[in-house]
Amino acid sequence: MSSKRKSAGPKKGVKPKSRKVEYDDEDISSEHESDLDDTTADAGSNVDGDDATEEDQTDVSEIPELHPPEGGWGKPGTLIMCGLTNWEMAGRKAPPKGVKANVGKSLWLPHTFKNLNGEKVRLVASGPASSHSIIVTEDNRCLAFGRNDKGQLGVGDTVRRDDPTEIEALKGHTIIAASCGRNHTLFLTSRGIVYACGDNKLGQCGVGKSDVMIPTATKVKYTGAPIIKVGCGADFSIILDIKGGLHSFGTPEYGVLGHNTDGKYFITCNKMAFHFEKVPKRIVLYVERAKDGHIIPLDRVEITDFSCGYHHTVAIDSKQRAFSWGFGGFGRLGHNEPRDELVPRLIKFLEPPNRGIKSIFCGSAFSIAINVHGTALMFGQTKRTGEANMYPKPIPDLSGWEIRCIGCSNTSVVVAADESVIAWGASPTFGELGFGEMRKSSTTPMEVKALEGLYITAVTCGLSHTLMICRDESDEEKAKIDKLGVYSV
Repeated sequence: MSSKRKSAGPKKGVKPKSRKVEYDDEDISSEHESDLDDTTADAGSNVDGDDATEEDQTDVSEIPELHPPEGGWGKPGTLIMCGLTNWEMAGRKAPPKGVKANVGKSLWLPHTFKNLNGEKVRLVASGPASSHSIIVTEDNRCLAFGRNDKGQLGVGDTVRRDDPTEIEALKGHTIIAASCGRNHTLFLTSRGIVYACGDNKLGQCGVGKSDVMIPTATKVKYTGAPIIKVGCGADFSIILDIKGGLHSFGTPEYGVLGHNTDGKYFITCNKMAFHFEKVPKRIVLYVERAKDGHIIPLDRVEITDFSCGYHHTVAIDSKQRAFSWGFGGFGRLGHNEPRDELVPRLIKFLEPPNRGIKSIFCGSAFSIAINVHGTALMFGQTKRTGEANMYPKPIPDLSGWEIRCIGCSNTSVVVAADESVIAWGASPTFGELGFGEMRKSSTTPMEVKALEGLYITAVTCGLSHTLMICRDESDEEKAKIDKLGVYSV
């Protein structure tokens, strides 16, 4: 050891390399333990894990509940589903080895879910990169179904679930929000505590451990203000606290974490790796770029809402300004240039007071913003070919509709507005648009005839499926729902 240290001084080639490693180790552990603690965590991971769970159990009972919004944590209704139910084939040309390729079919029209036995649902969650879904019933049971090869359902194993299965680790918790990444899931409880499960190879579960997989829903290693929203990109996660602070963890590729770095470093002269964040780290810098390229830091940015795409995020602050960062390809960040942004940058095209933003929804390579006037603006690319919107442009076919919520998939978009559902998406689609088998896709917004006259309260899209919650208060609404097809596993 001593001979190596001595030799590191005079040699020019070795010195910068050793410095680089030391600096990066400090950078990773700056937000939590020292470097020594980080290295010893693996040696005694079982002990640390047991201690952590004991602390969690005592803390949870003492933490006060968040104040629910008017009408409670989501309005209960009937679950409606369409799209591909062969979870293993979603986004794949061929199934993995040892997996049956023909289990599950495409639901080309909206269906009700027989396996719920008429139980009402108040929350649905999926993500543009995910082939699994989370639903929460009226009596607060948190159920998961879909692909489970990385333990993303949180049920303790890696067996696929076609029938919605209750997550035992979350019993006794009121789940008020959830989000799904490519192979991981985040859950938010009514006490502002976040749980995570699934693929943790890049630290996207934020539990502070280097375990490759977290098959059981586990508390995220975070001790700040209560969390009010969670979001998942393909391989990263973002959480929003009650004071308006964003915290991110997972892979820093393309600058998706907003920490002014893409995390790249060289292991050898031709091998590159990333320094990923294993625990939530606060995003501290928000900037505005002037026309001459000069960067101006912005003070007192208080985030109120955000949405994650595959490799980008768009957030809204209390002044109704929009910020975006991450991968800039196809104009998905709305800055009229395809450059990656390593820190949240103000979108000049959406500046208040006339163009302020009230809600945002992100898909794989596009973003849709609803401004203060109710106009839907799209930037990025929904189609696989053709021109992209490099900056926010209105969607003319959605003018005049009162838009409640939008589900964004890989290339498909499903919009709940008034008493209708509007959808569009480029081919190939798998039924997630709900048009039927005769017309499977549409590049322009069209009404979904099967859901005409139904009031959809919530919608979410996965990689190739759509889940909706439909209001079922009146007899007329119930009669229309009864006319839909019934899907059973």
